[in-house]
Amino acid sequence: MKAWSYKQYGGPEVLKLESDVAVPELKEDQVLIKVVAAALNPVDYKRRGGVFGAYDSPLPIIPGFDAAGVVVKVGSKVSSFKEGDEVYGDINDPYAGMKQLGTLAEYTITEERLLAPKPKNLSFVDAASLPLAIQTAYGGLEAAKFSEGKSILVLGGAGGVGSLVIQLAKHVFGASHVAATSSTPKLDFLKSLGADLAIDYTQHNFEDLPHKYDLVYDTIGQPDKAVKVLKEGGSAVVVAVGVAVASPAFAYSLNASGEYLKKLNPYLDSGKVKAVLDPKGPFPFDKVDDAFAHIETNHATGKVVVHPIA
Repeated sequence: MKAWSYKQYGGPEVLKLESDVAVPELKEDQVLIKVVAAALNPVDYKRRGGVFGAYDSPLPIIPGFDAAGVVVKVGSKVSSFKEGDEVYGDINDPYAGMKQLGTLAEYTITEERLLAPKPKNLSFVDAASLPLAIQTAYGGLEAAKFSEGKSILVLGGAGGVGSLVIQLAKHVFGASHVAATSSTPKLDFLKSLGADLAIDYTQHNFEDLPHKYDLVYDTIGQPDKAVKVLKEGGSAVVVAVGVAVASPAFAYSLNASGEYLKKLNPYLDSGKVKAVLDPKGPFPFDKVDDAFAHIETNHATGKVVVHPIA
């Protein structure tokens, strides 16, 4: 099969498109998927840069966490899926170790428990954009015990996770007030997602404004500033990798699960929560290096998706 891989850590230049990679062998609890679309996340380029070191799988690595595709084959102990099913998921469970074989390939494998049926009303491109980001968004809100009537500030509201936090907080959790930060061109976009207040970080330091919040959801790694705008008893959830965090802020790390996605599928099917795709995409499979270069600018809007695969 065709797949992108890297044999050493480094910048986008270490990525190579291979055409003779062996299709992976199934274990009894795994599902083989023909990948239709895949998405990139900041963790992909941080991993390629060697951030995880000894915790990573051996080189060479095929990158990619998110995928949507069609089941080709199932292991003997798989009961939820069969050949031909349309599925999506984050194939990496960090608590079980990151996989050497990711989603930027014609085929990928993952455990049954990490997958969910693709929402019927979503395209493969939309579905591929969601798993890691929406599970992180939802899981962080849940871990912070966010609930109806509370207020929230989202740092990095136009990004892959932030754009979903806004929607979930407003339309699923019932937030009383949602504020979010972005650059000037993206302020109207934040409001279209459900933000009541869009803060231009190029013009204002959010920590100097008079507003206080029950929760700050920090996707960019500024916990020291985030805690300055909390109400008494409030908290800040931080999802940026490699950032030191102290109470009342706390770090949230995703434990991927198909059950999370199944819980969120009704909101996606109904359109209450929408996939947010970067307008420069989707990137074709032979331009994965360009997709990485774009996401590494840290100015992507929503998610960067690769489609079609091969």
